[in-house]
Amino acid sequence: MKKFVLTCLLISGGFFYANAQMISENALGLRIGDSNGIGVEISYQRAVGANNNRLELDLGIEDDEHFNAFQLTGIYQWVWNIDGGFNWYAGPGAGIGFFSFEDDFPGAEDDSEAYFFIAGDVGIEYNFDIPLMLSLDLRPEFGFNDYDDDVDFNIGLGIRYQF
Repeated sequence: MKKFVLTCLLISGGFFYANAQMISENALGLRIGDSNGIGVEISYQRAVGANNNRLELDLGIEDDEHFNAFQLTGIYQWVWNIDGGFNWYAGPGAGIGFFSFEDDFPGAEDDSEAYFFIAGDVGIEYNFDIPLMLSLDLRPEFGFNDYDDDVDFNIGLGIRYQF
């Protein structure tokens, strides 16, 4: 009986080990989305802990003739394997930003403001056999500032090099 239980435990442990998709230690690339004028972000992901968890940091910079802005977002993500190279992920986050309008921007005064926001993230990704990852995610951002104090639904396409 003991051998049977031990065999069952080894088989089930082997199944879960083989089914677990390990995430890469680091990933660097671009996240192309839409969030009040900050459309392209430099994205870095770092694995944390022993499980499939990671931290994602995104820096978006917009430099226009009448409008300047930057936004830094940090998100903690839990990653679950769907099948093979497909994963899905979700997690909470927050960020800070700064924007500045020029006098000649239509409908705005010469104004600048710093702000912060909380965010969530849910998405799907595919890890290729080469060190390339593609992702598609939805990041609702709840802003806290005078200019934009509502919810922005930021949809982004990510392409990252894994190392």
